[in-house]
Amino acid sequence: MTQTSLLSDARNTIMFSEIVHLAMEDLRSTKVRSALTALGMVIGTASVILVVTIGLTGKQYIMNLIEGVGANMIYASYEAGGNSATSVGTQQDSLTIDDMNAVQQKVSGIAAASPMQELHDRIAIGGGKERDILILGVSPGYRLVRSIDVPMGRFFDDQDTQARSKVTLVTSKFAVRMFGAEDSAIGQVLKIGGLPFTIIGTFKERVETFGLSEVADDNTLLIPYTVGRYFSGNDAVKQIFFSVMNTSDVPQATDQIHEVLRSRHRAESVYHVENLTKLLEVAGKSADALTVILLLVAMVTLLVGGVGIMNIMLANVRSRIREIGIRKAVGATSREIKLQFLTEAVFISLTGGITGIIIGLAIPISVRLFTNFHIPISGLSAFVALVVATLIGVIFGTLPATRAAQLDPVQALKYE
Repeated sequence: MTQTSLLSDARNTIMFSEIVHLAMEDLRSTKVRSALTALGMVIGTASVILVVTIGLTGKQYIMNLIEGVGANMIYASYEAGGNSATSVGTQQDSLTIDDMNAVQQKVSGIAAASPMQELHDRIAIGGGKERDILILGVSPGYRLVRSIDVPMGRFFDDQDTQARSKVTLVTSKFAVRMFGAEDSAIGQVLKIGGLPFTIIGTFKERVETFGLSEVADDNTLLIPYTVGRYFSGNDAVKQIFFSVMNTSDVPQATDQIHEVLRSRHRAESVYHVENLTKLLEVAGKSADALTVILLLVAMVTLLVGGVGIMNIMLANVRSRIREIGIRKAVGATSREIKLQFLTEAVFISLTGGITGIIIGLAIPISVRLFTNFHIPISGLSAFVALVVATLIGVIFGTLPATRAAQLDPVQALKYE
């Protein structure tokens, strides 16, 4: 590199530092106006941070709801026995407890499993009235697979299942309605199918499914599967639930379970083996789409802030025409004039942007520090907001800076 080029680079560096110094001095001389101009950027960048935070929080909430239902859950059911020509006169090829045992032996990674029989009955509720109830025959593994909470009492265990104990769990709302309180229901006896069943606990869904699951009805009772077989008279089950150890293994385990069930039944029988993976994907995409829409709305605020910067800078150019003429008269080039005004616009935008980022991050951080809510915070959103604020300053500061640079020095000096 030649000495001339080194001197040129040094001169350019000094020029730019002088331009930055001049821009800072001009902003200091108009503090109130600059602060009000930056206010739009403060609101815009804070909105970007908060919108992303709200979007991530909503996504996390939805995912937790679905995972509470059972992100690791796989459920199998019998759909049909084939076409009429092959199925007429033959017994339905329903799932059985043996199918569940076979899957547990052949598919690795199964953490828990439970069959589910569905029965219906009517019980006396006093005053000569009866109520329809749904009875589900399940195994102890059902509690884990379906994420069931037991607020009072206990869930039946393997000993209850093997001994065919006539015990039952009722929903929390059922216990309150029938016996006045959940704890009052423990030890009470209900007659189901003419047989006395002792209530050993109350249960509820860990996550509200708004009536979309088999246990969402308030009038649902759980009994051991082995006792349910006594009422149904056969080994058929409506569904079999499985829970795998790792969420990542759900798709592969779903396919393997389907293959095991098909291999154990008639070729024309149709079985559905499903999981919540697709629901998780759809929920995630929906939450992301909503966040993008809200971000676009927040970007409108940033654009409004940018327009405000442009208007103030245009007014600034008009009020400083004589100053621009003097600077050009003493040797300042159009490029230097343009760079000075562009630097001022970027400083205003960045000042507002950085302030907005601090405010936008302070709110979720404060929530995390002073409450039990673990709100997600995105560092990427802060970086994006900073870049956008810089671009807003450059884009909306270009027109005023160009007008200042194009002023004729002679006419500028004559301007009053």
